[in-house]
Amino acid sequence: MNIVALTLVIIGAINWLLIGLFQWDLVAAIFGGQSAVVSRIIYSLVGLAGLWCLTLYPKIRKEVK
Repeated sequence: MNIVALTLVIIGAINWLLIGLFQWDLVAAIFGGQSAVVSRIIYSLVGLAGLWCLTLYPKIRKEVK
């Protein structure tokens, strides 16, 4: 689950980079616009993956000590 979440967060980060630099939304371009059902599902999955990745902080802190 951690690998899937991290992959989705990376996809989201790259998408935000493209939006910030070029004003181009890759997810919307691939799946038919920001309001398309599939795009909204992708955005939701990326958001949930970000929340899941918050649970990784305690694991990282344990490894650092």
